[in-house]
Amino acid sequence: MEVETRRIRRFVNQQIRSNNLLPLHAPSSSSSSSSSQLSNTISFWYCDYKFSSFNKHLYHFGRRHANFFRLWFSIGLGFALSAMLAVTLILLWELATALHLCGESNKLRSLTNALLFGFPHLQSGLSLSLADAGYICISTIISVFVHELGHAVAATSEGIQIEYIAVFIAVLFPGALVAFNYELLQASQHLTALRVYSAGIWHNAVCCAACGLALFLLPVLLFPFYSSGHGPMVLDVPPTSPLFGYLVPGDVIQSVDNVPIRNAQEWLTLNTLTYDIQLRNVNISQHTGDLGVLNKRKGYCVPSIVMEASKITNFPENQHVCPSELSAFVKILCSDNITLDDGQSETDLSNGRWNMYCLNAKDVVKLDKCGDGWGLATSKRSSCSCSQDEFCLAPIQEPGMVWVEITYSSPSHECLHEENTGPVSKTSGPKETNCGATFIFVGDVISMAYSIQLTSYLPHWGPKIVAYFPNFIERILIWTFHVSLALALLNGLPVYFLDGESILDATLSHFTSLSPRKRKKVLRLCLLGGVLVSIFGFFRLLL
Repeated sequence: MEVETRRIRRFVNQQIRSNNLLPLHAPSSSSSSSSSQLSNTISFWYCDYKFSSFNKHLYHFGRRHANFFRLWFSIGLGFALSAMLAVTLILLWELATALHLCGESNKLRSLTNALLFGFPHLQSGLSLSLADAGYICISTIISVFVHELGHAVAATSEGIQIEYIAVFIAVLFPGALVAFNYELLQASQHLTALRVYSAGIWHNAVCCAACGLALFLLPVLLFPFYSSGHGPMVLDVPPTSPLFGYLVPGDVIQSVDNVPIRNAQEWLTLNTLTYDIQLRNVNISQHTGDLGVLNKRKGYCVPSIVMEASKITNFPENQHVCPSELSAFVKILCSDNITLDDGQSETDLSNGRWNMYCLNAKDVVKLDKCGDGWGLATSKRSSCSCSQDEFCLAPIQEPGMVWVEITYSSPSHECLHEENTGPVSKTSGPKETNCGATFIFVGDVISMAYSIQLTSYLPHWGPKIVAYFPNFIERILIWTFHVSLALALLNGLPVYFLDGESILDATLSHFTSLSPRKRKKVLRLCLLGGVLVSIFGFFRLLL
């Protein structure tokens, strides 16, 4: 991701440097012409472009505000040392967990994965889209630029001359680096070197804070042109999405299972939570003869007349078969009744013998809801809150398949969608309203949730393309937050060729009284251990 030039400078030929002493003034204007004398590198896996046209401006800027930057990067030094200690402890914890020296913390692992590796859907094994790859490249360029700018400003504020700036592509990863007089930095005070080495990590942390603040203030910044909090708007529904044909660009999602949806993040969070709850219920049912799956379910109040016409007799070995255009339903077990009204007992249900009803989901979705598996609107109702001539029926779900009711509105004049007359294995036809509809999705809700592109901001006016602008800004900020944080934590590791090596070296020189020979041995031992622990720790985190 980034090449740490502070260590590479040890191997640079002496002829590249004009001198080893600090000039008492900024580099002369003639130095800008030296960029043509810099040799660029081109190979099969690496190429770069070096230039020195900004050396004079950076030097003047750093020296003009030297007092402020000395305080600024002193704060960054404290943060970098804390970050190095924290990330080292996390990796040591992973090592101790693998060796069964301490208990495993799933919360710590989930938090670390979320911070380092970005969106939950990438951790869930879903494929990375081409757009996400583009966002990662842009965010990497921004994060590396901020990182190297921190090193450059810290060096110039201490009076250290910059030799050149380089941008490069290593394999497929873009990056940048700043080369300065390494021998002069080594000869300076240890705190000065620590401030310069820690500046990149500190600037990445500040970049994360800036991205977080911008995301928090984004509704206010976009308010004159966009509104938010009214539900996420659909930007794109790919043909491969299971929602293709049910949602179109411009539709606004209102609720999921009666829970109002205000933005795109709530759409993802609620569907993930729904999947976890339903999967937990299915796992319970596997140990209770399918009895647990009948509790805490989403039900509909079905008239007894309809039930009698759709009743199916018991099936051996829990085999449930309905015509392709119909869905299987079963009566929800009432906690206050031992014997159900249709003659079924709790013992029959626990033994897997129940009455099944084959109903059309498009008709059932129009009925009143019952059961305690819905959202906030029905959470206070009892499991059997239907009239006397109605029964509460819940759909039968296969393991890993979740029944989700999605309500949306359409701002266009053509609000009505064609009804689906096919099977309900994926989605049922919508329940038509004036300018919207409700339909049922049955399947993997996590894949479904990430299969469409949404925006939390509705444009007040303008062409359709303006609706993509807030989503673009939001995704750039989110990805830059994750990439910049990952870059800061990775450079805090005590490993070779990263900032952590230089910070550890300068820390041992400043805070210990070891001789240079012993300090070199301790540094080498710490770096070797850091490399091994880092490889093992990241391998554990990725599992």
